[in-house]
Amino acid sequence: MPLSGVKVVEVGLNLAGPLAGVIMADLGADVIKIERPETGDDARAWGPPFVDDAALPFHNMNRNKRSVVVNFKNPEEMEQLYTLIERTDIFLHNLRPGVTEQVGLEADVLLSRNPQLIYCAVTAFGHKGPLQKKPGYEILLQAFAGLMSLTGQEDGPPVRMGTSVVDYGTGMWTAIAALAALRKRDRTGRGCVIQTSLFETAIFLVSTALVQYQKTGKAPARHATGSPRQVAFGAFETKNGPLVLGVANSRLFFKLAKALGREEWTTDPRYRTNADRMDHRDHLIQEIKSHILQETKEIWMERLEAAGVPCAPILSIPEVLAQPQTQAMDILRPEPEANLEIMALPFSINGQRPEFRSRAPKLGEHTDEVLKAKHIVDDTD
Repeated sequence: MPLSGVKVVEVGLNLAGPLAGVIMADLGADVIKIERPETGDDARAWGPPFVDDAALPFHNMNRNKRSVVVNFKNPEEMEQLYTLIERTDIFLHNLRPGVTEQVGLEADVLLSRNPQLIYCAVTAFGHKGPLQKKPGYEILLQAFAGLMSLTGQEDGPPVRMGTSVVDYGTGMWTAIAALAALRKRDRTGRGCVIQTSLFETAIFLVSTALVQYQKTGKAPARHATGSPRQVAFGAFETKNGPLVLGVANSRLFFKLAKALGREEWTTDPRYRTNADRMDHRDHLIQEIKSHILQETKEIWMERLEAAGVPCAPILSIPEVLAQPQTQAMDILRPEPEANLEIMALPFSINGQRPEFRSRAPKLGEHTDEVLKAKHIVDDTD
């Protein structure tokens, strides 16, 4: 496996930190998850439902890892943890700001003991600035970074996006940066400090809107399923439910015009380019709406696909699971030793998706195995 032989120590809670860890674990790294006594990672309690005494989100983000319980207030256990980190390639945490200094896990302490260590710190608002010590969660960052201001109906209130895009994104950026640093360490022999945050991920996700505002001085408005830059893009009601169109350029618009029986639009100077169509956006959208509403979504799907116009129905989660394409991609896999299917990583290497080697660990399941002095010495042989 690509990361076989790489050792990672993860002090990860909830979602962003554990996601970075599970990416590396699925790719073959030995990821040792350090958890607090008694309760462990908060995500263990994010239920019901529960499987093997842990909530489903915990299973999804912690397969292929080993769990070790460490009491940060116990000097003997901390010394065992330091010894483990001295023989570790990547250290990863998303502890609250200030906690690493309280418990002795700050970057300079660990790098002094292991100069080759890649130290990854995930925070809420970033490693500098007036809010660097402020804790935060997904919903707070969606609000604070403007994501919610762009989400929802045009005349409705701001809305939280339906999944934790900021946590997921931050976990991915952390894994990408850690693996890039690992490649650099192969050349230089030196470790480094990686710093990511929910805030940086969130403002990156609204980067186009930020740049647009800087250029025009006009704050972007909400467009529900639509686009502030393209016509026609978004959901349109049919006789029996909405259908989404993805008309992203003039070639596709002309195909749409023909599929709607409005070939005159292909020569209408008002609709010649996307900029022209944006100038007449309101009128054109109303015209498209009135045509789409005349037939069912099944009829429109058939016509639009035959014409080469990108389109899709809006599916529920049960409908997504029932889709033949979902089944064909084989991305939902059974967790070993558990009556549970969870999501694998969304990529394949040489046609093979990274595998589940072990179930999510029980709290402290591997403490003795990992922290026994003899075992730590044996790991270096």
